Amino acid sequence: MKVNVHQNIKIVVLVLSILFSLQKSYSQNNDFWSNISFGGNLGIGVGNDTFSGVIEPSALYNFNEQFAAGIGISFGYIESNNFTATNYGGSLLAFYSPIREIRLSLEFQEMGVSRTLEIENTVDLKEEYWYPSLFIGAGYRIGNISVGIRYDLLYDTDKSIYGNAYVPFVGVFF
Repeated sequence: MKVNVHQNIKIVVLVLSILFSLQKSYSQNNDFWSNISFGGNLGIGVGNDTFSGVIEPSALYNFNEQFAAGIGISFGYIESNNFTATNYGGSLLAFYSPIREIRLSLEFQEMGVSRTLEIENTVDLKEEYWYPSLFIGAGYRIGNISVGIRYDLLYDTDKSIYGNAYVPFVGVFF
């Protein structure tokens, strides 16, 4: 059996290239996941005899210490004297921290709304529709926790799921 040294070198180079690629891919994958934060917000809105609450789990990619972006899902409930509503949907999120303690946010949210309006205790008017929100916000960060307020630039008193355009939040990301 004749050994071809040139062919063996090609095989060794190919195997080492594959192993190096797998190791490099694995390292990049670890770097990717080390930049992911999971968490979300709790929101409560009160105004005009209205209560609204929202739970919003999210995942963020931290590009660096100042910038992060991600996606989230939302579920909310609102109750007033004459109506109740539930909502569900998703969000696109962007965060900027000019200093560690301050977190500025921009969020586009699209919510499916299902609400029941009670008219004079006799008729129930049921509505289902989609409602967009565009929030700008600011929060104070202590470790992984942010506390602040956000404002809905697209607020519509007739369609919004929130009691008013200002929505306080408590956010936690790990």
